[in-house]
Amino acid sequence: MQTPAQSSSTDENEITLGIGMGPLKFGASMDEVRALMGEPEEIEESEDDDEFEHQAWNYLEEGYSLYFDREDDYRLSCIETDHPGIRLYGEAIHGKSPEEIQALMKRHGHEQSEVEKMDTGEMRLSYEKEMIDLYFDEEQLQFVNFGVFINDDLEVQWPA
Repeated sequence: MQTPAQSSSTDENEITLGIGMGPLKFGASMDEVRALMGEPEEIEESEDDDEFEHQAWNYLEEGYSLYFDREDDYRLSCIETDHPGIRLYGEAIHGKSPEEIQALMKRHGHEQSEVEKMDTGEMRLSYEKEMIDLYFDEEQLQFVNFGVFINDDLEVQWPA
């Protein structure tokens, strides 16, 4: 029987922009992800009319969704998480305000952000170059969606 990963580990939930999160690296094959994470609780296939054909592997207990695009040979290209232990640049970020996140990003040289108010009342803070979207509800970070870097020619930049 598999035991859930201990959330006390700080690197396990550390987001590394353009690279991945903890041991999960962008570019990993489905088999590599399965070896690291075990079987997902559910696998979602993209709709026929979706712009990108993909599979989403949902690890509901851990609070992760992992995305594999067909165009990228079903390699891991995007992670979405609402895990309470998520960290960025070594700082716990879950529940932080948009201003705190912007200050953190600015301290690390990321100043180009875009803010969008959603119809549902949530707010999205996006850093396009860094390929990260942060979603807030009532001024608190709820979940993060981040992916592999893409250059100006729209080519995927897999981590080495």
